[in-house]
Amino acid sequence: MKKVLLLGSGELGKEFVIALKRLGVYVVAADSYNDAPAQQVADDREVINMLDGKELDRIVEKHRPDIIVPEIEAIRTERFYDYEKQGLHVVPSARAANFTMNRKAIRDLAAKELGLRTAKYEYAKTLEEFKAAVKKIGIPCVVKPLMSSSGKGQSVVKNEADVEKSWNYAMTGTRGDLLEVIVEAFVKFNSEITLLTVTQKNGPTLFCPPIGHRQERGDYQESWQPHPMTDTHIKEAQQMADKVTKALGGAGIWGVEFFLTDEGVYFSELSPRPHDTGMVTLAGTQNLSEFELHARAVLGLPIPAITLERTGASAVILAEKEGMHPSYTGLEETIKEVQADVRIFGKPTTRPYRRMGVALTWDKVGADVHAVKDKAIANAKKVKVI
Repeated sequence: MKKVLLLGSGELGKEFVIALKRLGVYVVAADSYNDAPAQQVADDREVINMLDGKELDRIVEKHRPDIIVPEIEAIRTERFYDYEKQGLHVVPSARAANFTMNRKAIRDLAAKELGLRTAKYEYAKTLEEFKAAVKKIGIPCVVKPLMSSSGKGQSVVKNEADVEKSWNYAMTGTRGDLLEVIVEAFVKFNSEITLLTVTQKNGPTLFCPPIGHRQERGDYQESWQPHPMTDTHIKEAQQMADKVTKALGGAGIWGVEFFLTDEGVYFSELSPRPHDTGMVTLAGTQNLSEFELHARAVLGLPIPAITLERTGASAVILAEKEGMHPSYTGLEETIKEVQADVRIFGKPTTRPYRRMGVALTWDKVGADVHAVKDKAIANAKKVKVI
């Protein structure tokens, strides 16, 4: 039986563990707090600070996993190179994990080495450097910590009064010990998409139908699949995704984000794991969800094809205040609807805007994606976190 050590045990990790368990895999789920969502469905658990290299070494030595799967950014990823030398399989690879956990490394790879179209950008480690970067890039501009997730620390500088506030917000939202930000020119885009890309050990790179999404506070609020795109734009995005994933190497699913503009497709970011916007695939939009695709790719199992089965949408269920041991109302009203479902993540604590679940809706292929999305949003509003 294969053994997987999962580093980071949130809602994406939970669905990934379920997919692994269906394939007969033993899973150890690690996180910084106990009873994280993925730990609730795993075989064993560890609660550690994953930025502590010695603690990482300890649990790797204790469990001797066949495969190590990082699911968050705040990990001492440089240890992965040593694990690979020990014969352990790091997903998708030690190089990929180190590059993609840091926005600086991946942006420089995409823009400078691979020549992909990206927004203009600068980096800053101090408030003085940040002010200079904003001046060079121009207002409006987008500010992101180099290491963060789910939109934490991200903001848009819309005027001079926002500059210092954005810097302070980025510093409070950074994950790990990397206190640096990227300042990006504001791209006037028509829409944002995620192109889920699957690299295989023994097979061609595959692409899921594009997923559209909307963000607030840097975090996704709704996603839908498929997102309408021209064949030219789809091909352009696929070529970019293929280039960057090949440069990083390894097998697994990648969430590659793009801006769609009048000038063409802009590369934005990528993560080497299931993507939050890809939770729409839990609505059965594809023959295999993003979590099932990731599990098969990681284990080296064949994936003959990815096919679109439905039009679907997801909308997040958010907490409104801080609390512990939440309960939920409105589930029955939502679930009784046709072509609708809900996933509650099982997080033990709440805070304002924390993602606690997702409402899912679907219809046949070719259905009005806007109507399916509106239904998901309405259903998400029915569920209250108490």
